[in-house]
Amino acid sequence: MTYDLLFSLVNASVMPAWALLIFAPKWSFTDRLVHSMFYPLLLGAVYIGGMVMAAMGHGAEGGGFTSIEGVRTLFSTDVGMIIGWTHFLVFDLFVGAWEARDAQRRGFKHWMLVPCLLLTFMLGPIGLFLYLLLRKVTDKGRWSLAEG
Repeated sequence: MTYDLLFSLVNASVMPAWALLIFAPKWSFTDRLVHSMFYPLLLGAVYIGGMVMAAMGHGAEGGGFTSIEGVRTLFSTDVGMIIGWTHFLVFDLFVGAWEARDAQRRGFKHWMLVPCLLLTFMLGPIGLFLYLLLRKVTDKGRWSLAEG
């Protein structure tokens, strides 16, 4: 398998989950697939595989997390890019699924959540920011994430 194919497969793997969150949020299959451990485990396995490959010499030497140059070096290889992109995909999907569950619990109309989900999918933190702002503006939540 080539790195390009793996990247494409990882990228495409989250599309059904986002489609279900947007178009079928209350379907039982959405709950069983998107709100389960399936995606974190699937993408986590890809992430771990990439880390193992990097440790076995398929990554960039001199990479690290303590400087911008170290991070640039980490992402300078195909393995590093797949690891980084998988990281973004799994966490953005995790946040989007949380937004969907939280919005349902708080009684939001789904159409209000859709822009937040789309932005979370495309621009991660901006979508989360918009969702948290929506909670506050609609008086359906305080600033705290710890509240029930």
